[in-house]
Amino acid sequence: MIRFLLLAAVMMMVPGLAAAQQLPTDLFNAPIDGSVAAWIVRTFGLLTVLSVAPGILIMVTSFPRFVIAFSILRSGMGLASTPSNMILTSLALFMTFYVMSPTMDRAWTEGVQPLLENRMTEAQAVSAIAEPFRVFMTANTRDKDLKLFVDIANERGQTPVVGDKVDYRVLVPAFMLSEIRRGFEIGFLIVLPFLVIDMIVATITMAMGMMMLPPTSISLPFKILFFVLIDGWNLLVGSLVRSFA
Repeated sequence: MIRFLLLAAVMMMVPGLAAAQQLPTDLFNAPIDGSVAAWIVRTFGLLTVLSVAPGILIMVTSFPRFVIAFSILRSGMGLASTPSNMILTSLALFMTFYVMSPTMDRAWTEGVQPLLENRMTEAQAVSAIAEPFRVFMTANTRDKDLKLFVDIANERGQTPVVGDKVDYRVLVPAFMLSEIRRGFEIGFLIVLPFLVIDMIVATITMAMGMMMLPPTSISLPFKILFFVLIDGWNLLVGSLVRSFA
């Protein structure tokens, strides 16, 4: 996890790095040679990258699938705020650390370490850090979604594929579309047994003539009991982790 945070920090700062040891001097001290405009643009660019980098890191990892599945699980059980958003987000975040650890280790070894040791330029480091994420996204993106954005790029006169590598402008939205779809597929399978319990309870209450009693107030304890008895969290987390290529 510490390595993940360090890698995230390096990825956010790499576009503006001149050298690791010269970060404060080169980026935040006003120049004395008159190039104030270039310094302002560079500083503004760095702050912009720092502000959007967390969202970018979320978009290229396994985080969306986990969050969608957990949110649908909570809604299917009929629990409005339990577990809380903080708990679900934290669980999804640490599961993301677990799933992405091989990718992060490779990005650290091939990109960050050479950059910190001055064995690689900033441009080379950015390419080396991003390559493991390209491999991860390509392995977990549906061909249909990738073809959609490739065709759209071709219609606009762009070149989305260079050699055997797909441009990130095409790969990232295709990956996100695939993750959202898989999250909803898993969510449907999660909600289905709870829907059956709701239907059984509603049928029984209607047959007993209890028209004014909401069926959800009776089915909620049974759904919680059912989820606990089958060790639902263990099954769900294990299935989500194993769903990644």
